[in-house]
Amino acid sequence: MSTRDRIVAAAARVMREKGIARSTTREIARAAGCSEGLLYKHFASKEDLFLVVLAEELPSLITLLADLPARAGQGSVLATLEEIAATALAFYAETVPIAGSILADPALLASHARAVRAQGAGPDIPNVALANYLRAEQRSGRVRADVDPAAAAVMLFGACLQRVFLRLFDAAARDPAGDMRFAADLARAVWLGLAPDPA
Repeated sequence: MSTRDRIVAAAARVMREKGIARSTTREIARAAGCSEGLLYKHFASKEDLFLVVLAEELPSLITLLADLPARAGQGSVLATLEEIAATALAFYAETVPIAGSILADPALLASHARAVRAQGAGPDIPNVALANYLRAEQRSGRVRADVDPAAAAVMLFGACLQRVFLRLFDAAARDPAGDMRFAADLARAVWLGLAPDPA
């Protein structure tokens, strides 16, 4: 395993245990078996490292969203929505506990948001990607022309976030089978508002 990959894997472990707010680059470097200086040769900041963890160590929502433009006009919109919902649930189940700690500190949150935005990332990216996919499907006639794709994206991702939050709030165990059923039901509910009139 390369030094970079060791650092990313260590960052994922430390951030899962402590959250991003309480994880330090020194601690991550120690967990990776390298110096903090070597960590900074590979990553410009803790936020930079966090974004790499999101992309490489957690469920593949980022990869799926990047593939959405090529999916427009292909396959079933409902099946795509179901896959997005299932992947989002797994992704948020990992990321909400990691990132949640920064919400309690407005200065830290503002600093983190600036750093993440500077790299073209942020929590709204999934909504934008899904809305753009749905707009492309509207243009091909596979989604109703009179619905707002941005609202549909908020409905889908918002429901996924709420399910994860409620599970964390009640300290409930993860339920992969239940999540798959929820993803299918959620996708179907969103699709019912998007499906073109058969007539």
